[in-house]
Amino acid sequence: MCGYTADSSVKARTMNPETEKLMHQLEQQYEGAAMKPLYTATVTVTPGQAGHARMSGHAHSSDGLLDLDLAFPTELGGHGKGTNPEQLFAAGYAACFHGALALVAQKAGVDVSKATVTCAVTIGRDPADGGYMLAAEMTIDIPDAERKKAEQIVAQAHQLCPYSKAIGGNINVRMAVV
Repeated sequence: MCGYTADSSVKARTMNPETEKLMHQLEQQYEGAAMKPLYTATVTVTPGQAGHARMSGHAHSSDGLLDLDLAFPTELGGHGKGTNPEQLFAAGYAACFHGALALVAQKAGVDVSKATVTCAVTIGRDPADGGYMLAAEMTIDIPDAERKKAEQIVAQAHQLCPYSKAIGGNINVRMAVV
């Protein structure tokens, strides 16, 4: 069983000892002068038949766990037989945000083991320069949590999440607690 909970109302869950050790480390405040690297993901993208990776490419991670085709979605005139950067970004952001949510909720004594984070990423034209821009909408559902408490936890998770920090001021992000 998990050897710690922030509050007795949060049920202890079975946790791998290595995961429990990592969770304890992640909960600790870091006070260094520079970023302390914890993990680096490396993905190589190659172009496909169209000579354009976004239209018909392939993505492969250095560990081999990510190995997938890329394609324009049908909404943009593509064949849709592959994923696209917006889906990958949405998956990464939602997963990272849920991790931040779990850390904040643990300290607040709120169980988020059944919480869902849905991220919708939109690509569109940028009126400022005529190029392209992204927008994101996060929908967070924390079952059985009081709405005000859920909103506080989501706001704190938004401040903690590395994806939220990375896109802050660059991408419009709307947070919705349901």
